[in-house]
Parts: sequence; structure tokens; C-alpha cells
Amino acid sequence: MSGLCGWLAAAGGAAGPATADADGAASTALAGMAAPLSRFDNAPQAASISEMGGVAVAAIDGSRHVYQQDGLQVAIWGRPMLDGSADDVACRLASLWLSRGVGACANLSGPFSLAILDAFSGSALLAVDRAGMHPLSYAGNAQGLFFASSLDALLAHPSVRGALDPQALYHYLYFHMVPGPATAYLGQQRLLPGEYLHVRGGKQCKGSYWQLAFHEPAARTRASFASNKQEFLRLLRQAVESSLGNDSASTGAFLSGGTDSSTLAAIMVQVTGRPARTYSIGFDAPGYDEMAYARLAASHAGSIHHERYVTPADVLAAIPAMAAIFDQPFGNASAIPAYYCAQMARDDGVIRLLGGDGGDELFGGNERYAHQALLSQYERLPVMLRQAILEPLLFRERTSQPWRLGDKARRYIEQASLPLPARLDGYNLLLRHGYRTVLEAGFIDTIDPGMAPGCVNGAYWERQGQGLSQINELLALDMRFTLADNDLFKVRKACELAGVEAAFPFLHDAMVAFASRLAPRDKLDGRRLRPFFKRALAEILPPAIVRKQKHGFGLPFGLWLHSHRPLRDFAFDNLAQLRGRGIVRPAFIDDLQCRLLAEHPAYHGTMVWLLLMLEQWLSQHPGALGALAGGFAANATETPGVLDPTA
Repeated sequence: MSGLCGWLAAAGGAAGPATADADGAASTALAGMAAPLSRFDNAPQAASISEMGGVAVAAIDGSRHVYQQDGLQVAIWGRPMLDGSADDVACRLASLWLSRGVGACANLSGPFSLAILDAFSGSALLAVDRAGMHPLSYAGNAQGLFFASSLDALLAHPSVRGALDPQALYHYLYFHMVPGPATAYLGQQRLLPGEYLHVRGGKQCKGSYWQLAFHEPAARTRASFASNKQEFLRLLRQAVESSLGNDSASTGAFLSGGTDSSTLAAIMVQVTGRPARTYSIGFDAPGYDEMAYARLAASHAGSIHHERYVTPADVLAAIPAMAAIFDQPFGNASAIPAYYCAQMARDDGVIRLLGGDGGDELFGGNERYAHQALLSQYERLPVMLRQAILEPLLFRERTSQPWRLGDKARRYIEQASLPLPARLDGYNLLLRHGYRTVLEAGFIDTIDPGMAPGCVNGAYWERQGQGLSQINELLALDMRFTLADNDLFKVRKACELAGVEAAFPFLHDAMVAFASRLAPRDKLDGRRLRPFFKRALAEILPPAIVRKQKHGFGLPFGLWLHSHRPLRDFAFDNLAQLRGRGIVRPAFIDDLQCRLLAEHPAYHGTMVWLLLMLEQWLSQHPGALGALAGGFAANATETPGVLDPTA
């Protein structure tokens, strides 16, 4: 939890503390940046200031590393290992930096973000871990390079301006988050998983010290199931043991009742030799409550289990703080139950929670993988069969009675005819309604709607020359967008708000490497999701959990808007406030409240949530609100005092 921040002064700039007054100003500026990092969890801080810049880390013991000696300043947030050891990692990294430069990053593993300021070369290095568990953003201008793991901390430095980027707001409405490397602000960018930024002589060089690489073995060279299972279980135990830290008695686990969280609960018992402490959230709403599976998993693992049922009143109470802790707009509603789960654990004395995030993206656990495999079968049919027989038959003008099977076939062909990754957007809310229906004309003039799908297309097509199977292409895409930009962000921030540290055993580097070597059919066999994973854990998990479909902590927000008057009034009041922002058309808000929500509460309730959280985020971030008041047209073309970090 918490993070790091700091700056590298420009060569010849006025950032060096040459006088007592300058020293005091630098200390004040660094303290101002660090304050937002521990605003919610009150994490202790460590800092270092020199003539070339300053660094600070706010985090609990074990995740806070600051080293300063002989012109070097090293700040690390997280629990990384350097060459297999976590001992004195900042000092050893400083030495390795002097001999290997940016290549030193490749020797790090585990969760981290880091900053190195080197007075000898007048350079700096920023980097984040391979899964993007610990983020880091940056901005450059005439005064130097400024960086922080939170945009709120970055904006706290007096030399950094914060002009809200309208394109980022469009991306939020499209993706329900702002995908990297962009951020919510013009001129500020975020490092992607496995990336570094090296700055020297005012020039910036960004690159990757690691990239996810798949190795798809030929059938004759595949390892046996028995050997793969043995290695998988060994790595899983190692990952859990490492994630427990030195105080395993104060570590618990999220337990949704799915295969990933249930697996971690069972392995914790094996590693520690005592019952795990597990925490689950339920909902008193048909089709949303998974507590029965969580109880089954807890009973099977023998864990000390804790439950809480989240209510509409809980959601209402948490929204303002949840909007405040996210440093840019974020619309994943399951952050609310994740927060209450973490809060329950914190009240129980737990300081670290293990999450099962990453298991789906590594081993093939999302339902859309099977659905996309089914759609891809259509393009394998002979062209003549498709174009001369099937499509004319199904799409001819209907003159007879409705044919339900024909309607399903038409919908299948319509989806299957789209190429990947475009057909992944089949249920996209913004596309379903049309952005011109949803957004104000003046706002549309400041953005490029094609940039949103372009983000996904670019990431997808850059792997096309690698000859990968479709399942691995989709896994790579989800590791980048679904995981790093969404799920990890959600869990980490929800835990931070509750004062708990989050850890993700499935994302340990050795586990990621193992999954990348598995054969595609071990991840998706026909329409069977993650067959290897389930078979390897068949002796550990209850059969009912191995067979169940994925659900998680989904929030029944749309249903509760109908049944809970205070929540509905609060949501609609925020939508009324949003009307005057120049982003969403008032006519669409009217239609959403009066017609669409009644027609499909669950689906259109998500749009209400997105707009509600956008308004709440704007209200909770006065700096962004001030930039918004200046008008989008000006913000889209003007970046005063902030240079493009990629220039």
C-alpha cells in the first residue's frame, strides 16, 4: 500500500538546496508530495533529499526501502527480491546500477516500483514490476522530471500542472478505467508492466526490461501432466509462502468461492500448518450471492472464516471515500465489496490479504475465452458454405413466423464476422448507445473516439507476428488491460483504503513463466476453461468449486437502485450535477433514468454507476475540477508547463 514519489532536478535548474531556504523548500515540496501517499492508511515515510532531487517512500515496514550514499539515492516501494534475496535490496540495487545500468532491473522480481537518482551521471531510472502491481507515473518540464505512484502525489509538487485530459474521460467511459500509458492528465504518463524510464541530460528513453513471452511447445515435446502438476504445485506453495511475509499470522485471504481464492486458502494451510484466515462478501440479491461456495471452500480448507453481507446502505456510505482514493476515474463497482472485505480483515487484525487475481489471465479462466473460441469456428468453415448458403438463408427477409433458432444463428454470425479484437466490444455500453447519443457535441470535438479501440488493437496486433494461439493472444491482452489497469488497481486501492496490504501469489514471476510455457490446450480445450489448472487441483479443491462458473464480488447496483430509495436519490443527484460538466448530454441522462434503467437494471445500472463515480471523482479532486472549469477545448490543445514525456 502507499507508494513512492520524488523528482530529478533539471541540469542547471534551481531545484538544488544550495541554501538553507532552498533546502527547506525542497523538504516542504517532498513532504507535500508524500502526504497523499499515506492519506488513507497513515503509512510511515522515509525520504532522501540531495542537490539533484528528492525521493520518498510511504509504506509499512518491509515495503519501504530508501538508500542514500555517495551521490546515489534509491527508493523502492514493494517487496522485491534481487537475485533471489530480499535482504538489503536498495543498497545492493545501488551497487548493481553502477555496474549494469538499466540492466539491473532484470535482476529484480516480485512487486515493486523504484526510482534511482545518480549524481555521478546526472541521470535517473524509474521502473515497475513485471505485472504492474505497483504503478508509477511521471511528468517532465523545464524544472525536471517528477514521478509518483499516485497522480495526486505527482500533482502536489508546485512545479507540476494538472490539466484534465478529455480523451482520458472518454477512455474511462469506454473501458471503465483509464488504460496506460495514458493518465487522466495531459502530459503525465504511467509506466506499463515491465517498463523503465531512463533520463539523462534532459533526454528520456523508455523501454522494456521484460515482456511476457509465450512458448507453445509442440505435441511431441510437451512435458507430461504429472511433471507439470508437480512443478505447478511446488511453485504455488513457494508463491504463497513468499506472499505471507515474515508475519504469516497477520496475513489472510480473500475468499470468493472461486477456484483461485479457494486454492490460495488451501495452500496457506499447507504452507503454515495452521488454518488460514479467510474473508468473504455476500449480497442479499438473487443471482449475486456466492457465499455458499465460499463456505464450502472454507470448510474444505479448514480455514477460520469471516463473512459480511454488503447492503445498499454500505455502498452509499463508501462511495465518497472510494472516489477519493482513486487518483483517476475508475468504474469497477466491485471495488466496494473488496473494500468491505479488506475492512473486515483489518478489524480482525490482518495487515496483508492474498488475492487470487491473475489466475484467470494466466491459466484461461474467463468465460469469454470459450465464447471467442466458439465464434472463431465460423471463419474456419468453407467460404462458399458461409456466403452462398448460410448467410443468404439466415439474413433473407423474414416472411414467416419468428424462428428462435434462426435468430440465435444470425446473432452468432454477426459476432463471428467481426475480427478480433473488435468483437470483444460486443457488450460495450458506450458503443451500444453510440457516443454521439451519450456525449455532448462540444466534448466530442476535443477527443478522438478511434483512440479507444486503437489502444486494444495496438496491443493485440503487435503479437500477430509471433504465431501464437488465440487463447494466448487473449491472455496477453487481459494481462495488460483487465489485470494491470483494472483488477490489480481495484484490489490494491480497496485494500489501501482499509489499511491493508494486498499480495497476489499467482503473479509471482516464476508462476507467470510456468504458465507461459503451458500448451494452449492446457488453458482452453474446446470450450473447457483451464483444464490443466482444474485437473492439477482436483485433489485440493471440492469438486463443486472445480465445476462452478466464475462469478466474484459483482455488485447488484442496478437492482438496488430500484429497491433502495436513498441510494437511488444519491445516484440521481450526482447525475444531475454531472449535467453541467459539458460531458454527458442531459437528454441521455433523462433517458437513462426514466426508461433504460427500468428496462434492464443490471446492464444500464452499470452506466449509472460509471456516471455517478465520474461525478464523485470530479467532486473529490478539486485540481481536476478546476481544470475542467476552464473548458475542454482549451485543455485539449494546451499543456502549459508540462512537456510530453515521450518526446
